[in-house]
Amino acid sequence: MNKNSLPIYFSIAIVIGILIGVFFGGNSNDLFSFSKTPSKELKIKKLINFIEQDYVDKVDTDSLLDGAITQMLGELDPHSVYIPKEDLQEVTESMQGNFVGIGIQFRMIKDSITVIQTIRGGPSIKAGIKAGDRILMANTDTLYGKNIKSDNIPKYLKGKPETKVSLQIYRKSTNSLFKVNVTRGKVNIKSVDLAYMMTDSIGYIKLDRFARNTFVEFKSAMNSLIKQGMKALVLDLRGNGGGYIDIANRIIDEFLEDNKLMVFTKNNKDEIEEFFATEIGSFEKGGLYVLIDENSASASEIVAGALQDNDKGTIIGRRSFGKGLVQIEMDLGDGSAVRLTTARYYTPTGRSIQKPYTNGEKRNYYKDYQKRITSGELLSRDSIKVVDSLLYKTPKGKIVYGGGGIIPDIFVAIDTTAYLSNFYFNSINNFAFEYVDNNRKKLSKWNVNSFITDFDKDNTVLNSYLTNIKKWANLSTESKESIKKYLKASIASALFGDIGFYKIIHEDDKMLQKVLELESKKE
Repeated sequence: MNKNSLPIYFSIAIVIGILIGVFFGGNSNDLFSFSKTPSKELKIKKLINFIEQDYVDKVDTDSLLDGAITQMLGELDPHSVYIPKEDLQEVTESMQGNFVGIGIQFRMIKDSITVIQTIRGGPSIKAGIKAGDRILMANTDTLYGKNIKSDNIPKYLKGKPETKVSLQIYRKSTNSLFKVNVTRGKVNIKSVDLAYMMTDSIGYIKLDRFARNTFVEFKSAMNSLIKQGMKALVLDLRGNGGGYIDIANRIIDEFLEDNKLMVFTKNNKDEIEEFFATEIGSFEKGGLYVLIDENSASASEIVAGALQDNDKGTIIGRRSFGKGLVQIEMDLGDGSAVRLTTARYYTPTGRSIQKPYTNGEKRNYYKDYQKRITSGELLSRDSIKVVDSLLYKTPKGKIVYGGGGIIPDIFVAIDTTAYLSNFYFNSINNFAFEYVDNNRKKLSKWNVNSFITDFDKDNTVLNSYLTNIKKWANLSTESKESIKKYLKASIASALFGDIGFYKIIHEDDKMLQKVLELESKKE
C-alpha cells in the first residue's frame, strides 16, 4: 500500500477514481460480435478499411480504435472502462494476487534501482538479495542512469516462470560489486497488509483488496488470531477499493449465521441473483468492528452493508465511496479488455448504495470527495445528506440509508490536526530511506517492539530531518508531532515492513481508539 495516501493520519486524499470495483470473473468473446445486428459490425469494419486505404495521411488505426472504444465507454457509467493490452497484465496481476518475477519492492534513488524490501517467499531472498542493494544490470541491459524510468524496470525483472536473469548488484554496506543469478517465480501480492493482536482479546486485520488470494490470506490470519485468544475482530477496510464479489461474500460468510442474505444483484433483465451465508463461518459468535472511510468502495461496501443490514458488529468511520455497480471483464481478442457494468448490487435490506451519476460525465463523479470536504461531511455526521425515501430498517429496527455509500453506525471525523502536505510525505520517505541505508548495522539491534518504545527519544533523528527542511517551513507544534510520528513510522517500515509502520501509526488512530472505548464499556 502506498503509505503516502493515508488520509486519516496525515492528509486529505483526493478520490481520483476507483476502477477496480466489484466484478465477477470470466470473460466474453462475444462483446462486439453484434450477432443480432450485423450491420453495426460491418459499419465499423468499413470505416477502418476506408481510413487505412484512402485517408490522406498515415494513421495508426489500432490507436484510433482504442480511442474510439475509450470514448464509447466514456458515454456509459463511470466504472465501465477499457483496459489496453499494455496495461492488462498489471491489472490482472493485481486482482489475481500474484506475478512472476524476482520479488522485490524498489524505488529509484537518484539514478539507481534500489531494493527497498525483498518480498517474503520470493526468489530474491533465495538468491541473497538484500534491502539497500542497487541493481545495476539485468543480463546485458543497463538499469542505472538519468534516462532510466522506473515504469520500464519491471519488464527486465518480470518474465516467465523458471526463467533466469543475471543481475549485477552493488551492495553499499560492504562496498562490493557482484553478480547473482535469479530464477523467476511466482510472487504473492499481499492482500492482508497487517494482522496482529491489539490487546489480549482484540484482533486486527487490514485488507488492501479483494483479490483471488485474499480469502486464503484472511482465513489464515484470522485463525492465527483466534489461537492467540481473539474474542473481537477489527476488520479495517479503509482505502480498500474493492475486487471480486465472491471473495467479499466468502469473508462475510465467516461472520453471518446460516442462510442470512449477504447481497443480491439485478441485471438489465431484472434477473435477481441472491447470495446467502452458509454453515462454514468460524467467527459467527465473535465481536466485530468494521472500519470504513471515503475510499472504501465496492466489495468493501458489500461487506460493510451485509453486516450492517444483518445487525452484525459495528461499522465505524466515515461514509464510504458509494459504488453499487458490478462489472464483468470481457476479452476483446487482442490482449485488451473492457470491464463492462452488467448489474447493480443491493444490500440485504434492498439498498442500492450507488451514488448518483450521469452517463458520460465522469469528471464531476470523481469530484465527490471535494464536495465532502467543502460540505463539512468529513468533520461532522450531521453534514451527511440523506434522502428520506431511501430509508430502510434492519431486522432489529436500525435505520439505514441507500443512495450513496454506507453511513457508519459510529462516525469518526477525519483528523485535520495531523495534516501534512505531499512535500513532507515525499521528503520524509526519502530521508527515512537514506537514514536506514546509511545506518543498517547500527539499526540491526532493534526489534519492532523496542523500536516503537525507545527509538529517537531524544529527537536526534527528528532534528536532523527538520534541519534539512528548515528553509521551507515554519512548523506548528502539531505539524512537528505529525512529522515525528510519520518519520519514525517510515523508518520502521524500511526496517520491519508494514507491521512496523502501522503499529506506530495506530498509536494515535482515532477509529481504533473508538473501538477500545466501546470494548471498555462492555467490561
